[in-house]
Amino acid sequence: MKIKTGTLYGAFCCLAVVVTAPASSQIVNIGGTPQPGHARPPLYLNLGPFKGPGGSRGPGGGGGGGTTSIYYNPAQIRQAYGFSPIYTTTTGANQIIAIIDAYGSPSIQKDLNTFCSYFGLPSATVDILYPQGKPGRNTGWAEETSLDVEWAHAIAPGAHIMLVVAANNSLNNLLGAVDYAVANGATVVSMSWGSGEFSGEAGYDYHFNPSSNVTFVASAGDSSEGVEWPAASPYVVGVGGTSLYLNSSTNRVSESAWPGSGGGISQYETMPAFQSGWQQFPTGNERSVPDVSYVADPNTGVEVVYGGRLYVFGGTSVGAPQWSALVALANALHSSPLSSADTALYSTAGAGSTPPRMNQYYFYDINSGSNGSDPDDVATNGYDFVTGLGSPVANTLAPALP
Repeated sequence: MKIKTGTLYGAFCCLAVVVTAPASSQIVNIGGTPQPGHARPPLYLNLGPFKGPGGSRGPGGGGGGGTTSIYYNPAQIRQAYGFSPIYTTTTGANQIIAIIDAYGSPSIQKDLNTFCSYFGLPSATVDILYPQGKPGRNTGWAEETSLDVEWAHAIAPGAHIMLVVAANNSLNNLLGAVDYAVANGATVVSMSWGSGEFSGEAGYDYHFNPSSNVTFVASAGDSSEGVEWPAASPYVVGVGGTSLYLNSSTNRVSESAWPGSGGGISQYETMPAFQSGWQQFPTGNERSVPDVSYVADPNTGVEVVYGGRLYVFGGTSVGAPQWSALVALANALHSSPLSSADTALYSTAGAGSTPPRMNQYYFYDINSGSNGSDPDDVATNGYDFVTGLGSPVANTLAPALP
């Protein structure tokens, strides 16, 4: 299951691409399907084969053909989305990113240490909290935990990482963990999980109280056309997914909607004021999802250390911790935290235009690809139900968020 031979703990001497790779890309759905009253992570494991690290070729040469894949490391993602210039000013110091996961991972600190050593990142100590008692093991959630912690740290290496572990994946326990994180000083809360929408979900939105000055970020799901909660909450930044290709200089060649990205019109949440005027398709008076996007396609996945080995993961799980890290960087650039991240994102995206029109100084507008067969399932110019406002131009967006 590893993409590299040998373990990473200790010496890093055996790093050739695994020679026993399958003949065509094999992608495993780790999270499964949503179950009532429970959440699951929109996470995929890519077993290869791999062309190699991303950035050597564009679509069709570096994994765009669908039978082979590429993968990205922290330096490549930082460059692709424009994070690198921010680090001359801040790395997220004095910010607390809370990662909310069920079950957690018994090897998370050791895996983070290895991830940092291998990719040349500053070391960090994870603050691991078990407000409901220490749970049993769950491999899928442990892999999700590794992805979340490692990549939040990769993007905001100066921020403190607080891992709040729910006893299981019931919504009640996960939301209890969210409340605990806020009560213990989190400035950003990352939720790489979701459930199908349900009647009465709006009654649980108070867990994401906007008056707390805490930003809540959630993955939009991986079931293609369709909406998941809590990404559907108007108090949460919902993150959709893309396929990302870079050139040999680690600059973006193309980015398109990932067909698995969740998105659409909520059945139960009312359209928030910040979305007014953005929709290009009828929504009634309902909330639409996602708000923003990020790389998610497991064929253009990211490297993660789990259990001492290096893997490639994808899914909209990739975007939630990294958008959370972007918010942490934005908070650090300003004297006070964002009071409403969604309002700030939409107002910045449409700054200077009425009705709002995408300002590509702040966002990469994703205008190709789809997640379904309906007319509104396509990524198009401006806001859409697959990639939202688009992916971040971090070096201009983070300083501009009010």
